[in-house]
Amino acid sequence: MPVSSVASPLLLSLSASSSSFLSSSSVSFLPSPSSSSSFPHASVRGRPSASILRALRAEATTLPVINFTGEKVGEVALDIKAAPPSTARAVVHRALITDRQNARRGTASTLTRGEVRGGGRKPYGQKKTGKARRGSVRTPLRPGGGVIFGPKPRDWTIKINRKEKRLAISTALASAAVANDSFVVQEFDEEFATGPRTRDFVAALQRWGLDPREKAMFFSTELDNNVRLSGRNIGTLKMLTPRTLNLYDILDARKHFFTPAAIDYLNSRYGTTGFDEYEGDDGEDDGEEEGVEEQEEGEEITEEADQGTTPSVR
Repeated sequence: MPVSSVASPLLLSLSASSSSFLSSSSVSFLPSPSSSSSFPHASVRGRPSASILRALRAEATTLPVINFTGEKVGEVALDIKAAPPSTARAVVHRALITDRQNARRGTASTLTRGEVRGGGRKPYGQKKTGKARRGSVRTPLRPGGGVIFGPKPRDWTIKINRKEKRLAISTALASAAVANDSFVVQEFDEEFATGPRTRDFVAALQRWGLDPREKAMFFSTELDNNVRLSGRNIGTLKMLTPRTLNLYDILDARKHFFTPAAIDYLNSRYGTTGFDEYEGDDGEDDGEEEGVEEQEEGEEITEEADQGTTPSVR
């Protein structure tokens, strides 16, 4: 199924970027396409400049708090950082493409002409048959033969900086909050203490102003087992925890609702304190650090070999 047929307006808003992964025809939650011309495609594919991560700004938004019956009981502040308007589209787009591409297994494989079994004997004579000349049944021109330029197993993994990925998630959450697509629901685990019941969960969604036919995302720090069983049969509802929180489900949902504990987690994780944890590093992936260690280890082995000593194995 094409992505454009199931994606929400938030997900479709990234269509003005350089990738053809998404289709257009929706209102953008980030800067207009005219403002995105300030950064070229190379800034999206290559290493992002330091200004993208330094020019952060806190997005403080007030979200309504409602109880299980749908009545408003208060408000809570969602204070998380977001990318500046000039780079928000590039950061979110890069993180989204990275998540989708890293999910590919890369196991597709076909047989070439040299890998197909058989074909050592000429299938029929060269002349007097009225047919085209054939020297092997493994030819790609016949059924059962090899495949020309077919797929082979490959690694589709691409890297992204930790701070950039975190910034993309916080920018998407802040954008949904500013668009009045988010609210907070008080803890309702006790309502399902007797057992799971999907019908009660659907009725609760309707009381909260949600259409069960539209995609929604529920984020909680901990999901009660009965709540999880009650909502898992709702195909349009994504129930996420801090371990499963991802950018695609945030952008794919039209409505977002959280628990009070989840708001506290987001403020601590994606607020000022959360980003300050990585001020001492450059935000690169751990893979590059491992590569430096392997290079240094290789240089030590080479020096020991030049001196005529036995290389030490760690």
